[in-house]
Amino acid sequence: GVSRAEYDERLEFELEMIRKMGFSGYFLIVWDFIDHARRKDIPVGPGRGSAAGSLVAYSTGITGLDPIRYRLLFERFLNPERISMPDIDIDFCMERRDEVIEYVNEKYSRENVAQIITFGSMMAKGVIRDVGRAMDMPYGEVDRIAKFVPGRLNISLDDALKEEPRLRELKENDPKVESLIDTARTLEGLSRHASTHAAGVVIAPRPLMELVPLARGANGETVTQFDMTDVESLGLLKMDFLGLRTLTVIRKAEEMIRTGDGETEGAPDFDIERVPLDDAETFRIFSDGRTAGVFQCESRGMREVLRKMKPSTFEDIIAAVALYRPGPLGSGMVDDYIQRKQGKAPIQNELPALEEILKETYGIIVYQEQVMQIASALAGFSLGESDLLRRAMGKKKPKEMARQQENFLKGCGERGVPPDKAKRIFELMAHFAGYGFNKSHSAAYGLVAYWTACLKAHHPRPFMTALLTCDIDNTDKVMKNIAECREMDIPVLPPDINESGKRFTVHPAGIRFGLAAVKNVGGGAVDEILRARAEEGPFVSLFSFCRRIDLRQVNRRVVESLIKCGAFDSTQGHRAQLLAVLDPALERAAQDQKDRITGQSQLFPGKAAGGADAAPPLPPAPEWDEKERLHQEKEALGFFITGHP
Repeated sequence: GVSRAEYDERLEFELEMIRKMGFSGYFLIVWDFIDHARRKDIPVGPGRGSAAGSLVAYSTGITGLDPIRYRLLFERFLNPERISMPDIDIDFCMERRDEVIEYVNEKYSRENVAQIITFGSMMAKGVIRDVGRAMDMPYGEVDRIAKFVPGRLNISLDDALKEEPRLRELKENDPKVESLIDTARTLEGLSRHASTHAAGVVIAPRPLMELVPLARGANGETVTQFDMTDVESLGLLKMDFLGLRTLTVIRKAEEMIRTGDGETEGAPDFDIERVPLDDAETFRIFSDGRTAGVFQCESRGMREVLRKMKPSTFEDIIAAVALYRPGPLGSGMVDDYIQRKQGKAPIQNELPALEEILKETYGIIVYQEQVMQIASALAGFSLGESDLLRRAMGKKKPKEMARQQENFLKGCGERGVPPDKAKRIFELMAHFAGYGFNKSHSAAYGLVAYWTACLKAHHPRPFMTALLTCDIDNTDKVMKNIAECREMDIPVLPPDINESGKRFTVHPAGIRFGLAAVKNVGGGAVDEILRARAEEGPFVSLFSFCRRIDLRQVNRRVVESLIKCGAFDSTQGHRAQLLAVLDPALERAAQDQKDRITGQSQLFPGKAAGGADAAPPLPPAPEWDEKERLHQEKEALGFFITGHP
């Protein structure tokens, strides 16, 4: 264990450093809005980026991971030898992030707070389309030319011409295409449009109008006319308020676990932040690669790595998050790590001093912090100097590297490290620093991954219900999540006019489909259906349904979609019969509602008083066969739910 004295010493050091660098106010502002979010029960992430390495941040509740327990370094976040603004990015629940921004606006005065502008650039494919439009070329022709540009991120038109012979050929043989591409190359990289940065917020000590030009964003919000980089270079305080969907999923699952599902009793004190980090069932989810829906672990490649790695400690999860990136995968580091973890390859350290630093990663330099610790242990660098070395290695500037190598070898020599060993270790550090990942970020995101896996292992129905609800507007994701439910033997029950809520809900028999996930059924229509059901009880027939709801909110298209997807299956009649009487039912209900408004129903009490009893008999229409039923379901939901053709 770690002694109390070590915590006290680290805290003193950090506080002194924060005061000396003049960042006390920054920390207090961050603490203030996070404290507000927690008091308002808005989910806040455990941290992201290097801020998770600060004990002050952990002690004040800004982050949620003990940096001493997980050997995270403060100097990776704030370095006295490299004065730059601290950067604490905060994840909030996706649905309630705006409440925190609104609080900051209120607290620090609207004229002192603004969001940040961001400029979209004319990139290779887009600029071809823009120029083609301006040149009045047919859309189909321009689109065909743009599609010849390879789909690589940030590719330039010059690179596209080198890599794609068909594009080159078009340019050489057609003067019009040559003119198009030459014009596009001139405009490439220029700003095309402005929008509001997804997360950036600026807070100033006085009205921002006195410091930067301002503008109005698309939704009326105040934005700076300078982008993120320029705002930072002015020395203004920038913070990132990020909306993280996973925090919303976790919160919704927690709420369902606390209340229960009518069959299982709820656990009112359940809190994901209190679960132990050594749960065997949770590690089994990772080891089996059953990580669909688990934060940062959903891709096929990551699942494969986890299956091979067989994580057995939280430290393994941190390493998996850090290692699953193109650099380490391409360099063979991941395979090496797995082989050593499973005892199939020897763990070799150049010097005994490296053993303690590299023990948790089986002798491999996985994290940037390890590079810093090695420089400190072997060459006597301060952690601040080690951070400068790490940055130099990451940027691979030859001049700076040569200077750092000289200092490192000198320091090692003074501490009795043989020159050949010191040189070999420096080369190893330089090699791995290119791939090394920020451990503080890995640890914080590894924690969120662990929480989601824990929910999946121990509370599968609430977890999958929360996942489906958060993806309700994305048909592809809903389909993927329903497929995962089937893998987990959790039945997803079709929509039901008498049982479904607005979103997906936990049901004793599985998960009940939400009405808002049905195509053509908007939020207003669902609210009206739920209101009528709450006030007068279940709907017994289509006629009783039409009579009780406000037809201005729930139109024919809505009711038709609900019939097609099977939401009326628990009432009288089958789907073909209900569609056959839909128009008469709506006409009769509209007349009833009109009579109620004009008071006619008071004059002729027998006329509309009958609810379900007054429903006429349904016509003897033939029931749909399975093929037709599934076809209509797919039309209403976007996929099949009660079967598959």
